[in-house]
Amino acid sequence: MAEWLIEEGIGETRALLIEDDQPIAAKLYWPGELSAGRVVSARLTSKPAGQRRGLATLDTGTEVLVDHLPPNISEGALVNLLISRAPIAERRRLKRAQGRYVPEKEAGNGSAVSCRPKGRQVRQFPAGTWEEVWSAASSGSIEFPSGEILVSVTPAMAVIDVDGDGNPRELSRAAIPAIARALQWFDLGGNIGIDFPTIEAKADRKAIDEALAEALAGWPHERTAMNGFGFVQLVARLEGPSLLQRFAASRTGMCARMALRAAEMAAGSGRVMLLSIHPALKAKLKPEWLDELARRTGKELRIETDPGLALEASQAQIVEQ
Repeated sequence: MAEWLIEEGIGETRALLIEDDQPIAAKLYWPGELSAGRVVSARLTSKPAGQRRGLATLDTGTEVLVDHLPPNISEGALVNLLISRAPIAERRRLKRAQGRYVPEKEAGNGSAVSCRPKGRQVRQFPAGTWEEVWSAASSGSIEFPSGEILVSVTPAMAVIDVDGDGNPRELSRAAIPAIARALQWFDLGGNIGIDFPTIEAKADRKAIDEALAEALAGWPHERTAMNGFGFVQLVARLEGPSLLQRFAASRTGMCARMALRAAEMAAGSGRVMLLSIHPALKAKLKPEWLDELARRTGKELRIETDPGLALEASQAQIVEQ
């Protein structure tokens, strides 16, 4: 029976859907972020005449694209919004949050209505599970027996490229389990394109469509049939940044948090936690995060920087002094 497990990490909350000690899906949240499902108060700063859409601004300065506005509300009014999509950082821009107008009688006290998965909080996921998902998201790739899929994020969509050797139909079929895994491991949503090898025969394309439909039966989405060039488009609900978008916008932030996790999970009986990291990560380690790490481990913390380490290759060990 699949179960969501929750790790309250330092600087992030991690969630894994686990079945038979294997990761099925993942989600990641950073504190202080505006999240989907929350009801907030904002000031309406722009509303074109005759439109039910507009732009509202929170006290924090965060802008939210709003729909379902009643016709009698004008610019400058305070409105309650149900956030449907969190802001998403992209290269050179921030994709604004989206929200829906909520009447005062439905807004209650403005408290959060969490869209996060409900699960069992644990100190540590089953060994290797988060590391496997995180490493795959870091590289944007998942291997399968005859090839690999490469997943990239763009402002328009996420694109999954199927690469490998062999007959196009058989290669496409072999890639489908990895595609299904990537969609949930990386928490992908919105527009998603899958670039399969070109398959000439219509019957073969239909067979791949059917196999893909079966693999994605439990994942809510809409899908086009494969076209003559091997392209399939998916559309799924997007509530916030995927793991791939977080890596694209803040790889050092992702790696710094992973370094803290490695230190927190390190085993040993010494008195000092030695954390070796790439120099670029040191500036990302907030003092309050380091204090929390010391509190959780009960160890004196020593940080060493090594430019020879990759951002993703931080090392933690417990030593005597």
